[in-house]
Amino acid sequence: MGVVDGRDVVRVPVAGGALGGWVVGQGAPVLLLHGGPGLSYEYLDDLAVELGLEYRIAAYQQRGLEPSTLEGPFTIAQAITDALAVLDALEWSRALIVGHSWGGHLALRFAAAHPGRLLGALAVDPLGIAGDGGMAGFEAEMSARTPKEGRDRARELDERAMAGEGTAADGLEALRIMWPAYFADPETAPAMPPIRMSVEAYSGIIAEVTTGTDEVAAKLATGGVPYGVVAGAGSPMPWGQAARATAELAPQAFLTVVPAAGHFPWLDVPGSVRKALKRLPDG
Repeated sequence: MGVVDGRDVVRVPVAGGALGGWVVGQGAPVLLLHGGPGLSYEYLDDLAVELGLEYRIAAYQQRGLEPSTLEGPFTIAQAITDALAVLDALEWSRALIVGHSWGGHLALRFAAAHPGRLLGALAVDPLGIAGDGGMAGFEAEMSARTPKEGRDRARELDERAMAGEGTAADGLEALRIMWPAYFADPETAPAMPPIRMSVEAYSGIIAEVTTGTDEVAAKLATGGVPYGVVAGAGSPMPWGQAARATAELAPQAFLTVVPAAGHFPWLDVPGSVRKALKRLPDG
């Protein structure tokens, strides 16, 4: 283990190689899961700084991009297994887990699969568990917020990716076109930060996100893990379908809707995610 930019670097052996990540801060342990799927984890750095004021934060790159293995399988089952391997490597018998977007969906699936390993879970503007998770509504709203020429091009690029014919450059072009639509006011959206993409990881996992959700929902409803959902009031993710429906699965779960926030609440309203995390019993 080395130190880079004040963070302890970690390498976690997994099937196909290793996962690279880091640990920083003091306090209750929090495992941070990035979104995508198939995106690089650096875009969560600002959220890590926010949470690191009060918690010990660990983050890792999900498989498909360096510094982690580039090998699959790119499945939800493997993503859950990888997250468990990180907790084991850190020797965290129980921890809080915070995930954004796809990472929030993964956090909830992990909570259902391994409730004994978690103190609590927080899903930040996630693809939900109930129904289709809001997928259809999200895609429709992203399209509606994007000018026609751009959305036609982005749709073409996404179809290539799902057919196994797209490149990382194609995927990033599509993301760049759609980027403003993630924000409450697309006209004033900041420029997209440097992001890397694995098309293989994206297409493999996104094809599975609506499968097995009834079983996950049933396990969450037992109350084995306290959890909460944070939603941006101005996010393209339809929080009534995705966030509210997911929070209503369990009586002890909660929903926090952040006014004036889009898909990245910590950017629009700094401190909002940390405040929500503190609502968990061990948060």
